[in-house]
Order: sequence, then structure tokens, then C-alpha cells
Amino acid sequence: MPTPRIAIIGAGPGGLTCARILQRHGITAAVYDLDASRTARDQGGTLDMHPDSGQHALHAAGLWGEFLALARPEGQQMRLVSRDGRVLFDAVPPEADTTEGNPEIDRGQLRDLLLDPLKPDTVRWGHRLTRAEPVGDDAHRLHFASGTSTDVDLVIGADGAWSKVRRLLSDATPLYTGVTFVETGLSDADTRHPRLAALTGNGTMMALDDNQAFISQRNSGGHIRVYIGMRTAQDWHRQAGLAPADTAAVREALLKKFTGWSPDLLGFITDTDTGYTNRPLFALPVPHTWTHTPGVTLLGDAAHLMSPFSGMGANLAMLDGADLAHALIEGPTLDYAIRAYESVLLPRSVQAAEGAAEGISSAFSPDSATQALAHMTQRR
Repeated sequence: MPTPRIAIIGAGPGGLTCARILQRHGITAAVYDLDASRTARDQGGTLDMHPDSGQHALHAAGLWGEFLALARPEGQQMRLVSRDGRVLFDAVPPEADTTEGNPEIDRGQLRDLLLDPLKPDTVRWGHRLTRAEPVGDDAHRLHFASGTSTDVDLVIGADGAWSKVRRLLSDATPLYTGVTFVETGLSDADTRHPRLAALTGNGTMMALDDNQAFISQRNSGGHIRVYIGMRTAQDWHRQAGLAPADTAAVREALLKKFTGWSPDLLGFITDTDTGYTNRPLFALPVPHTWTHTPGVTLLGDAAHLMSPFSGMGANLAMLDGADLAHALIEGPTLDYAIRAYESVLLPRSVQAAEGAAEGISSAFSPDSATQALAHMTQRR
């Protein structure tokens, strides 16, 4: 197959995995990202890498050793707490478990891990795609906010929830799940917030009850990322007359919503070091599929945005990237490769998205604590 002109839109884990594996096999792909640089914004919390998806992709990318140097196996600890602060379930990984299971890594570290081995000109920062259009012979023209454009034989939409590339294949748009996270954080937690650090443990702590939740997540560098979750209107803060930057007013509103919860858990609201960020959760309709179109395909959230309660988002994106790269490396033609990839991607995505929809429905329900305890006990 002649070397095609390949553009990957989005420098997230899935797009970078695809670019890295292609480069290992002598195929060049340009990655276009709207961020001004790799350090332009915070990359988010921590991720558990699953053996049959994220870990598989890291092996294919030749980055397994580098991953192990950064991974936190102890981060697999999972703790369930009642609304009165009692620990109901606590699964601690064995101390010797360093390469098995689902070790954690910070999102920022994972992105750097995938970026570092790429050739210097692979990622084109500051390129916000405004639209893509077919120009004949299965090629597409990409238009960027800077006024520049380029023609490619294959455009890969790795551009996340609000993907511009997806519009070439699907009319679907993400829908609000009914659940919003308010994100906050604790810095130097073991020293400055020892009570909350101890409640969190080394991994993830969840307290779920009656359509509300506290989720605290250990990151590297002594940081704990906190998500205060609630089933509520998407514009709850506007209905309450809140300005997101008014930390004191947001704190007061959250404390009122969580009246009756343990003072220990309420500390995740009051002891913030980072202020509050409102994050409504969206998902694509299930199932989300499309009719094959030559010269374009999707991966990651662009293909199957789902709630974080699947635990599969980044893992699936990386598996998508690896599978697409291998299809392009092995396929006799570009179109054959895309068809082969999509024949695996689409049914897998539908199954994962159905599980994620069930997960968020269970986690934010009147009897969420009971359901969560039964689920964790069964999996142990």
C-alpha cells in the first residue's frame, strides 16, 4: 500500500498511541491539536491501565518499561464509605503486585510518556480544526482556525467529546447524563490534610448514597483529586445564582446539598486547595454507530463518549489507537484497513457504552450504596 497522508486530530492518549505505533513501523502521521503546547492545560486525574486494553497498547507502543517506572500499583486500592463515614469495603492490592492488575498512572504522565518518543514535528500544536470536507478520491481537506488547510488521504477523529471529525460520519451529539461532578483538590494532602488523606487511602475512595457521591482519587506528588457528584440539572449553579469563581458561595451551596453527610466527608468540600470546577457529564447515545465512509474514521471519545463509571474511556481509546495502527500497517489498502478496524471497534464500543450507562445509573440512584457494595463484594 502506498504511504498515505494521515492526519490524527487530537493529541490525547488514543491519537498519540496510534501515531507512536505507526512511527515504529515507518509510517508518518501528523497529529493536530488545539492546545498551544503540551503544557497548556491540566490533563486531569489518574487512570488505571487494564491488561487487555491500555496495557496491551503500551506494549504495542514499546513503552511498557517506561510505564512501569511511573505506575502506582498501590493506586488500585478501592474503598467504599457510607454517608456517615464508615468504611464498608476496602480492597488493598498485594504489595508484590507490581505488574499485574490495573496499576494507576496520572493522565499527564501518560500523555508525556506517549509524546516523548515521537519525532519532534509529529504534533502540530495550536491547530484548532474548524471543519473537514471531502474533496474527491476519498481525500479530505482540513481547515484550521488559523486560516490554513491541508489535504489528507485519511483523517482520524481523535478529537474527543465534541469532535468536529465525527460530523463527517454521524449526526449524533453528546447528551447530558443527568449527573454533574464538581471537581476540587487537596495539595500536599498527607501533610496538610492528613484526615482526608487517610480516608482516601492509596487509591480511590467512593461514598455513594441517594443520587449523590464523594469520590477522592490519589494522584502522584501528594495530590488528591476530589469529585463531588450529584444527580441534578445541568445548569444547577445558574439556577442557584452561583458564579463558579465565587468559592465561598459554591462551598455554601454544596454543603447545603450534602446536609446530613459525615463531617469527615464534608471536609472534601470545605478543605479545598484548588477551588471548584463544574463538570457536567455527557455521553453519546447508545448505540453509536455509523456507515463506513472512505478516508475517515474515529477513535476514543469521538467514537464512544461514555460516563467515567465504565473505567474504560482512556483504555478503550488507546486500544482503538493500537488496533487502527495495526490495521493500517497490515492492510493491503487504506479502505480495507479502515473497514477491518471499524468491524472490531463498533461492536466493542456499543458493549462498553451500555456498561457505562448502567454504571452511572447504578452509582447515582436512591440505593446506590447498597448496589455498589454488592458489586464490589461480587468482584472481589
